[in-house]
Amino acid sequence: MSSETKIQTRKVKGGSIFRNQIFIPVAALLLLALFNLIADPSFYKITLGYNSTGDPVLSGYLMTILDYGSELAILAIGMTLVTAASGGQDISVGAAIAIAGSVILRVLCGHDSRPETLQAPIIVAFLVACVVAMLFGAFNGALVAYFKIQPMVATLILFTAGRSIAAWINNNELPIISDPSFAIYGGFIPGIPIPTPFFIAMICVVITMLALKFTNLGLYTQAVGINESSSKLNGLNPAFIKFLSFVLLGLCVAVAGLIKVSRLSSINYSVIAKDIEMDAILAVALGGNSLGGGKFNMLASILGAYVIQFLTTTLYKFNVQSDALPAYKAVVVIALVVMSTPKAREFMSKIGKKLKPAERSVA
Repeated sequence: MSSETKIQTRKVKGGSIFRNQIFIPVAALLLLALFNLIADPSFYKITLGYNSTGDPVLSGYLMTILDYGSELAILAIGMTLVTAASGGQDISVGAAIAIAGSVILRVLCGHDSRPETLQAPIIVAFLVACVVAMLFGAFNGALVAYFKIQPMVATLILFTAGRSIAAWINNNELPIISDPSFAIYGGFIPGIPIPTPFFIAMICVVITMLALKFTNLGLYTQAVGINESSSKLNGLNPAFIKFLSFVLLGLCVAVAGLIKVSRLSSINYSVIAKDIEMDAILAVALGGNSLGGGKFNMLASILGAYVIQFLTTTLYKFNVQSDALPAYKAVVVIALVVMSTPKAREFMSKIGKKLKPAERSVA
């Protein structure tokens, strides 16, 4: 291969780095990591301590990112499929988490909001919550797929009414679970110092990756999102695939709901998972996925979820008020939307090529 050909190849590779879908979340992660390293290196400090039961636990900002970023990663899985298939987003996931969590507590508590013992196995309560959450997902999916309602408008119904439904399920009471076994799902497994939600998220990621690898779920979802009419001509059922994506998101919501209510062994209907739908959508966008549907990268969305939690934890670290967080994240959304446009990617690609060594002769 001639020297000119090698140089041209290196230039193309330099430009392709900026075109790679994973570039945006990785770049955002590196920027946040560098900022915290310069501003306060203690951000990366991890300490080993003991919880109230005497079990070893790791604590620190990085562990907080792993902990709370995991439930966001679970939601990002379902939100990615919904976005890819429907070209829209589900803004009701926060309210749906409240419903799923309320169902879990209702099954575990029975008719007593302060039971001394669990009234049903935790797995039974979780499965009931899965069914309920998937039914609400099916409701949203039917409105979008069969009634042709724009996703944000369709999910606005549950967004508005969901928390009231959650409160109604438990007669507007605040049930409390005293059994320590329930706290494991949002806390720590005895003897393991890493937060349980991280392991739950990894299980969900592995199952999702296997499903995408050994089934046509990913292919069909992308085909419908890219061109619904063309996919229909090729024998697919676009309406069912959109419907299925919302049902799968409902399953992710149930898992996140279990983690949420397990953290406090109770629920606050108006506060639980507040604004989490924005973070889930932002995770999909940060993963470089088009919010208009079509091709997606699931691992990029999952990485984007942890980056969003990295950003949130950083803002809290520097005493940014919780009410101001959406404003900071809105700036990120604007930047992501601009960076995702073809013109911006082409511009970054040109910069990448210019950064490579200029063509030179070889003796």
